[in-house]
Order: sequence, then C-alpha cells, then structure tokens
Amino acid sequence: MMAAAKRPCCCKPPPPTTTTTTDTCTSSSGQVQIHKRLRPASFMDDDMAAPPQPLLPGLPDHLAQLCLSPLPPRLLHAVCRPWRRLMYTPSFPPFLSLYALLDDDEDADAGVSFAAYDPLAGRWDALPPPPMPSPPPMLWHPSFLARRLPLQSVAAAGRLVLVSGSTQSLHPALSRPLVFDPATPTPRWQLAPRIPLSPRRWCAAGAARGRVFVAGGVGAGYDLAVARSGATWDPAAPSSSSSWEPIPPLRDGRFSRDAAEAVCSGGKVCMVNLRSRGAKEGAVFDLRAGRWEDMPPGMLAGWKGPAAASPPDSGDTIYVVDEEHGALTAYDWATDRWKTVAESERLKGAAEMAVAGGKACVVAPGGAKVLVVDIARPPKVSTARRELPPAPRMWEVAAPAGKRVVAVHVLPRMTRPE
Repeated sequence: MMAAAKRPCCCKPPPPTTTTTTDTCTSSSGQVQIHKRLRPASFMDDDMAAPPQPLLPGLPDHLAQLCLSPLPPRLLHAVCRPWRRLMYTPSFPPFLSLYALLDDDEDADAGVSFAAYDPLAGRWDALPPPPMPSPPPMLWHPSFLARRLPLQSVAAAGRLVLVSGSTQSLHPALSRPLVFDPATPTPRWQLAPRIPLSPRRWCAAGAARGRVFVAGGVGAGYDLAVARSGATWDPAAPSSSSSWEPIPPLRDGRFSRDAAEAVCSGGKVCMVNLRSRGAKEGAVFDLRAGRWEDMPPGMLAGWKGPAAASPPDSGDTIYVVDEEHGALTAYDWATDRWKTVAESERLKGAAEMAVAGGKACVVAPGGAKVLVVDIARPPKVSTARRELPPAPRMWEVAAPAGKRVVAVHVLPRMTRPE
C-alpha cells in the first residue's frame, strides 16, 4: 500500500475518448466523464488480448519496465497497448482504484457484490464473489424497513477485509473475516484467522498502521467480555504466523450498539460509539503506549458523520463529513479543532467515506454515486471575495447500473491476466 499511495489516486475523471455519460463538476475542466458499466474482473480489452509487442524497441522488457515505472499511470495508459498491458501486471507499481461494496437497486434479496472502479479505463470491474456462509449477511432486515444492517469492511495493507455482518436473525454472519488481495496474479477471497473470543457484529473496525483493528461488538447475545475486547491483525503476514493479537480491554461495553469507524492518526486509533447525531461517547487507543484514553472534547464535538483517515504518507489526518451541513472537515491535534476543507450541498447526507491519494471519496445519499473531493490541492481564494468559501474541486463517479454503493475503500488496482 505504501508503494501504491505514491501513484495518482483512483478517482480522477477518465479520459474523454471513452464511452461515457456526462456530469457537471466544479473544477476548472467544466465537464467530467463517468462510467456506469460493470464488467467481470476477467474481462479482457482488445488491447489486452493483442499479440505482445516490445515495451521499448531495442530494450529487453525488464529494462524497459524500469524506465517506464516512474511515469504517471495516465500517461502510460494513453500511449500504447503494450504499456497498458504492463500497468496491470503484478510486477508493475499499481495505481489506486476505488473499491465498493454494492447492493442491488431493485432486488433486496440479491445479496451483496463487490466492484472496483478503474479510473484510467473509466469503468467498473466486478470482483469475484466472496465465499459467503449460510445464512449470508443481510443488508436490510425485512421487519425493519428503515434499518440497514452494517456489513463492516476495512482496507488494510493493500487488502480488502470483510470483518463482520449480521444475519436475518440478528446473529453474527461471519465466523471468520474474509480477505481480498487485488495484487495477486489471480485475485480471490481467502479466509482470515478467527477473531478472539467469538464472532461479533456492531463493532468498531478500521485500519491502524497496516493492521486490521477491531474493538467492542456483540455476539449472538450480549457478553461484556466481548463488548470490551479488542484485537489487531496483520493481513500481510505469512499465513503460518498470522493471528490476531489482543489489546487491553475497553473500559466498558459501550462500543456494541452500532457499527463504528476506527480511524488512525498520529499513532492513535479514534472512534465514536454512534453514527447518529445524538449524544456520543468517544475513545482513543494509543498504539505506542498500549492504553485507552478519553477522546479530546473538540474531536468528539465535531464528529458529526462518516469518518476516514488519510494514510501516514499523505498527512495522517482524520476527516469527517458533517452530514447536516455538507462540510468536509479535517482535525487538528494541536488545537483540538476541525477545519473546513470543502463545503457543498452535494455532501449533505453523506453515508460513507474513504480517503487516500489526496482524494476524499464520499458516498452520496442513496448510493447512486460517489463524490470525489480533491483535498490535495485546495482551490485558490479570490482576494476580491474572501468572505465566500472557495468552491471545492469535486466530481462524481456513478454507481454501476442497477447497483447502489454501500461502502467504499481505496486500494491498489487489480491485476489482470497477461
């Protein structure tokens, strides 16, 4: 993931030469091209299936690859077919893509699916279906029409990890987490080690220094030991030595009432116990000291929506979207205050968020699209109108046709067969 984070982010508008639908954005480019197609991950473009050609005439391919690897992925993709093929091989430094957990727009019983948005090809590619248990996780309960059941997922160490979910009977759906590694020659799902104590749901889950972090939650019934427990796991560790490592227990079991984002910044994992705008309680785990702390009052007061943290090499900053006011804010540890990064009507009611590569990817209400905010290059403020907040550089990526986005993550692109 560290190598991937240096490549351009997943969510730039695709080039206008592709077949697209048009949408208006607030950037200086005026119009943005977006795709709604969903294809199998094994799909091969005509250029991917073409006979192999030398990457650079007169050079062996392994030397040519060393020359091409520092170039921007968008440039490589636009030049020729051999370079496009090279970009999707396991040995080439990957660019970032947007990964989404999807729900069927019309059939609530269709189950969940997963797809990755390729920003250079401008299309969605379907991930292979994970080996779901029986009964499978549910996103909607038939007796509670307005209540969505969370299927919690985490991006850590360049992998997508399904941590917990609920069955129709409101029991934990996953006895073991499921892991998808997009960088393998044949990307597929694998079973992770069991989380200590018992399967759980409605927990705090996130990534911390490349490890999956889980705390709190509830099993088939409420158990204080489970509600106070926590553990971390390294998905990049060899399977022979891969196991969950327990952390000191929480002070109480308050993190077992709802799914919560656990975000890491400054060597500390931060989380609040409720996603609603009601009274919340926060907790902070100091990774270096190995102890729980109270959340700073300013951080807790400004935590008013979905949260995400940028990778350490991109600022290590916590971002929150204020669902009511449509403001994307960043937390400053030194002042214990939130600073507004972008503000837009389109951010109101934000459902989920991921941050990487200088972009904040926000799921719009209803999941029909993902709003991408450029947070790496803040817009210039006009000296003549300083009283007005600058318009954010923002564009949209439409969900695949017939689907709605439930959760998003940013990870390295999937490899393709050569």
